[in-house]
Amino acid sequence: MFKISAALKQRYPAAEAFRFGDSAASSEALLSLVRSGKKTATCSALRDIQNGEPMPTIGRRDIALNWDGTPALVIETVELVQCRFDEVTEAMALAEGEDDSLDAWRKGHGSYFKRNGGFSPDMQIIWERFILIEDLGREDDALGTAAA
Repeated sequence: MFKISAALKQRYPAAEAFRFGDSAASSEALLSLVRSGKKTATCSALRDIQNGEPMPTIGRRDIALNWDGTPALVIETVELVQCRFDEVTEAMALAEGEDDSLDAWRKGHGSYFKRNGGFSPDMQIIWERFILIEDLGREDDALGTAAA
């Protein structure tokens, strides 16, 4: 499913691979926000991590994939906060780069979590701030992608 080359695995041996969003369109939009520097954070439901999704780790570099499973970006986690959904601050919400207010973030992310396993305002989330390390968008051909 994922098409990560041996060279990329060698450069980032501890990296986890993941996709932003829950559709091709949302994934593309979120990757674009990261590339532009507007998106510097993301969040996950703690239940997803408890059900097998990799836990973010400060200092680890991870590979964000395009929807088709090819590598798009490498990010490094620089801050983690576990909190309730309704405890997310405006600064945290705005760092995700998708919305222009905390209310808009709550509405959009509430809908996302409803579509992906359920939502409640008191659900636990893991909020993650990251920095962009490498844009792999045009590098795939040079690295020779191969199915993992």
